[in-house]
Amino acid sequence: GLAVVHLACQSLLLGQSAVAVAGGVRVALPQRTGYVYQDGMILSPDGHCRAFDHKAAGTVSGNGVGVVVLRPLADALADGDHVYAVIRGSAINNDGHRGVSYTAPSVAGQAEVVAEALAVAGVSGSDIGYVEAHGTGTPLGDPIEVAALTRAYRRTTDRVGDCPIGSVKSNLGHLDAAAGIAGLIKVALMLHHGEIPPSLNVEAPNPAIDFASSPFHVNTELQP
Repeated sequence: GLAVVHLACQSLLLGQSAVAVAGGVRVALPQRTGYVYQDGMILSPDGHCRAFDHKAAGTVSGNGVGVVVLRPLADALADGDHVYAVIRGSAINNDGHRGVSYTAPSVAGQAEVVAEALAVAGVSGSDIGYVEAHGTGTPLGDPIEVAALTRAYRRTTDRVGDCPIGSVKSNLGHLDAAAGIAGLIKVALMLHHGEIPPSLNVEAPNPAIDFASSPFHVNTELQP
């Protein structure tokens, strides 16, 4: 989903298109189904995604479709379009062989792409008011993601604990190919309404995540 958005943004920047429609879809059949929990695998033992929580033990699958319409800002304003959000910059890469397994992420790969996105956007880690994370709620993924974000942000900021972080997967589950676009739409609506919603199912921070040395804290209450 976000890779498609990145490519659409590049197409607009290069003048190859005037309007781009980007999105993702995940629909699994049958709709009413279950799964067999296996310790250490990606799926949750209790049917809830508890991203960044001390009980985080896996994610749950979801179904959905998400689409955004992208235009150069000047064109959108000239035509009177309703602008929900402005994408200041984007980046894409691949972990390649650096993960501990084929499907596992790596700290280095994630840190590099986050740092590149910040640089392309022309902002520092101190400028960010919220991070919508991948946040699968898995014992492996969440600690790696926060460690990578911290490494990327530490290039430009020394802030500690004041940047809220969350994951829409705590609401919708993991939408697979539509997961990225779901997070993007969530942030666009946050900007539209001027509110940061809580990340659900969080009782206490995951002790495997070093939040105390990071710029982040999990947002658990609605705030402006």
